[in-house]
Amino acid sequence: MTPVIFAPEAESEFLDAVAYYEDCSRGLGKRFRLMVELYIKRIREVPLMYRLYHHPFRRCLLPKFPYCVIYTIEPDHIRIIAIAHLQRKPGYWMNRLEFEEK
Repeated sequence: MTPVIFAPEAESEFLDAVAYYEDCSRGLGKRFRLMVELYIKRIREVPLMYRLYHHPFRRCLLPKFPYCVIYTIEPDHIRIIAIAHLQRKPGYWMNRLEFEEK
């Protein structure tokens, strides 16, 4: 399977959303985390499954949560650019294409 690398901002968004949902209702943060992990696994297995959103970005909509996974397909990995809330300003994450890998 193709490795996945999170942009630092995407990882932060993901953890913040998990904490937010857990604060809203016990167990909801865990359900959100599991949903994101499931869809990232699907992205890893079949990266071309989800539609091209704005070249070179692809978007995977999450069911039951107003979020999507924005990612790019790199030669040797999948790069998660954002765990984006659908009501946020569209394209706010587009400047994340270039980031330092650690």
